[in-house]
Amino acid sequence: MREDNVIEVRNVQKKFGQKKVVQDISFNVKKGEIFGLLGPNGAGKTTLLKMMTTLLRPDEGQITLNGFNTLSQSRQARQQFSVTNQTAAIDQDLSARDNLRLFGRLNGLSSQASRIRADELLTAFDLTQSANQALATFSGGMRRRLDLAVSLVGRPKILFLDEPTTGLDPRTRIQMWQVIQALVAQGSTVFLTTQYLEEADQFADHIALIDHGQLIASGTPNELKQKLGGLQLSLTVTELAQLSQAHAIVQDVLKQPISVSEQTLVSPLGGDALPAIIVILNQLQIAKITVSHLKLETPSLDDVFLKMTVGKN
Repeated sequence: MREDNVIEVRNVQKKFGQKKVVQDISFNVKKGEIFGLLGPNGAGKTTLLKMMTTLLRPDEGQITLNGFNTLSQSRQARQQFSVTNQTAAIDQDLSARDNLRLFGRLNGLSSQASRIRADELLTAFDLTQSANQALATFSGGMRRRLDLAVSLVGRPKILFLDEPTTGLDPRTRIQMWQVIQALVAQGSTVFLTTQYLEEADQFADHIALIDHGQLIASGTPNELKQKLGGLQLSLTVTELAQLSQAHAIVQDVLKQPISVSEQTLVSPLGGDALPAIIVILNQLQIAKITVSHLKLETPSLDDVFLKMTVGKN
């Protein structure tokens, strides 16, 4: 194992019955990295996450966490990480403060250290005013924040997050990411699954894309987007009635697949983009089609996801 690799996944496979859910997947996660695992529903993300956190045994291959094998050294491996799942693991009968103190004690902290750590996390997650209230009074976002706070009590070296911001309002999602980034700045490594591709694009250092249990692509967000071939044309027509004619013109010039959203056409551009755009604009002018918006843009992570995955598993 390389010293800078905190997580190593090697040729991991898992099947249930005759169905192969994870097929020969390999990747590394470096120390201090935010690593995003993306894929359609049923692609194998949850199964892979369970194997990485020792909840499932791989049929083949191996996984190491900070050098510890999750099968032969499972006890040591479990000491390397904390995990936050989509369903909260907090005690509903305790207050937020008591939950954090309890988990502090379970993580080996003294009574005083548990109180100090609880106060730190209540402040970090903006839960101080509600710290002593029953959890029945908490909103879904507050419960999610508390669940993440609980997973950080022991200052884990590796933090596994399964859909950490699902169901949260934009303000709470920003707060969650601020805490995650602060944790990484202190030296922790974060491995997450998310359905918000713009979050992965903005915050993840490295992304693995899986579909039908197979690793489809891996790299930085920019590397993945570059695989789609550079720039694309986004063109919006003023009149909806002119959309089909504009579609035909763009299709004839670029000879590329075109996606349509309301009155906007989006299509990849070839290597000689500028002459093609001039031809398109001239033909649109001849056809008396008015364009309200035109821009050149790089593909988004959504484009990568839609292009590289099938979506039905």
